Amino acid sequence: MAHTPIAHQYLLENLTTAVVLLDDRLRIGYMNPSAEMLFEISLRRALGLSMDALVQDDATLHGRLQESLRSGRPFTEREHLLNLLHGREATVDLTVTPVTETHRARQLLVELVHVDRQLRISREESLLSQHAATRALVRGLAHEIKNPLGGLRGAAQLLEGELGDPGLHEYTRVIIGEADRLQSLVDRMLGPNNVPRKHEINVHEVLEHVHRLIAAEAPAGVRIDTDYDPSIPELMADRDLLVQAVLNIARNALQAVGETGHIVLRSRVLRQYTVGHVRHKLVARIQIIDDGPGIPEQVRERVFYPMVSGRPGGTGLGLSIAQSLINQHGGLIECTSQPGKTVFSILIPLETRDD
Repeated sequence: MAHTPIAHQYLLENLTTAVVLLDDRLRIGYMNPSAEMLFEISLRRALGLSMDALVQDDATLHGRLQESLRSGRPFTEREHLLNLLHGREATVDLTVTPVTETHRARQLLVELVHVDRQLRISREESLLSQHAATRALVRGLAHEIKNPLGGLRGAAQLLEGELGDPGLHEYTRVIIGEADRLQSLVDRMLGPNNVPRKHEINVHEVLEHVHRLIAAEAPAGVRIDTDYDPSIPELMADRDLLVQAVLNIARNALQAVGETGHIVLRSRVLRQYTVGHVRHKLVARIQIIDDGPGIPEQVRERVFYPMVSGRPGGTGLGLSIAQSLINQHGGLIECTSQPGKTVFSILIPLETRDD
């Protein structure tokens, strides 16, 4: 089969490696979708910009690019830290190859493999595996608990009917009440057991609904802002389950900031993005960001486990349930936290078919 420019472009656009073409003045002439995602800028906006506009305060890299352009010699650099726009950082393995065409000035082909991304994928696979194992354990444990609870409650009711002294009913009421409380706790640990009823929804309608709910609950000193990407297409999802997942996280953020603080609901669309071990053409990323004290380090890695909470008096079920709801949509929830900035990122594939 003949190799056409269209076929070459298709291959470039589906690479997980970020590819950037620089002209003889180190201006951007092309970048593929993976590079757009790495630099968080579209090709249309990036065309003609200097590489220094995207990678800031990196005299070493600039000097090596200029030397490669002058000498025609390629170079490779491992685990290079890039200072990107908006204060972001990314660790990459980069390879620079001079490209020379007849009657054209020399150009540079820059390939960047996002090392952080590979670590993220491994972490996500581990998170999904751990969550599946935890859910299986909880379901098995719940089954073993619910049967004796039913018998205990039934026996207490029978005993209450046989007791002639009404004053003793207080004790059977305690048994029945505690059995009901444990039953409710087990049901909450299991989370919703219904199959998602997916249909096309607007993710921003969901976020605005959650925004209104937490704004009504928030103290006067808490500011809640939104930062939406209007280009996100309709999403195949169960609206009610998605609202519950986002609301669980947003209420945690509200509790974290206390009487004064800042919460942001943000949406973005990611291209050629891997969730767990599956790569998707488009993924919706919903972020709930707060400037609270952060999640304690000792529970940070276990924050999605049932009964694990970084808050005194917390049940530790809200995040576990939220993770299960998003898993049912083929996605997952990630968390990064440090004092002054906690970010929960909900990742949901945007494929239109009902999986």
